[in-house]
Amino acid sequence: MNYQEWIRSVPAEITADPLWTVEAYRLAWFACDLGGHDVSKLMRDRRTLSLSDQLYRAIGSEGGNISEGYSRGSGKDRARFHEYALGSARESRNWSYDSRHILGEEVTMHRLRLHTQIVRLRLAMIPNQRGYTLREDTLPYEALGHLNDFALVSADELPDLLQTVPLP
Repeated sequence: MNYQEWIRSVPAEITADPLWTVEAYRLAWFACDLGGHDVSKLMRDRRTLSLSDQLYRAIGSEGGNISEGYSRGSGKDRARFHEYALGSARESRNWSYDSRHILGEEVTMHRLRLHTQIVRLRLAMIPNQRGYTLREDTLPYEALGHLNDFALVSADELPDLLQTVPLP
């Protein structure tokens, strides 16, 4: 299933919520759906059972924290939950990478790109909510050559990036 097919499969009760317009939220839901396949594969081997639990919790926390932050009344409160979502996206990326020997390179690279896109969206949104910049700069994402594979894509390019969604 590609990203556009997946979007069409989401129930109207979810897409009618104004939160659905937040790109990072949609991506987090998509990542969570895909993560179910990844976790199922990791659970088959007792050696990766704890890894599957870590991945499941981190991926679920991404969208949960975005929705919690969206519901807060002040920019500072919203930013706090967006920072939690940022941490969860980074953690999800880490657990996905740690799963690479089981999930395979194609699936792993797709998940890394997806979680990195969520990280980048959070890095752009948090300063807007807080009213000032974060301690970290987004420069490392542009300056480090090995991260060029995870370049920030525009909303127009996103469907192309997610056209083929590998399942483990």
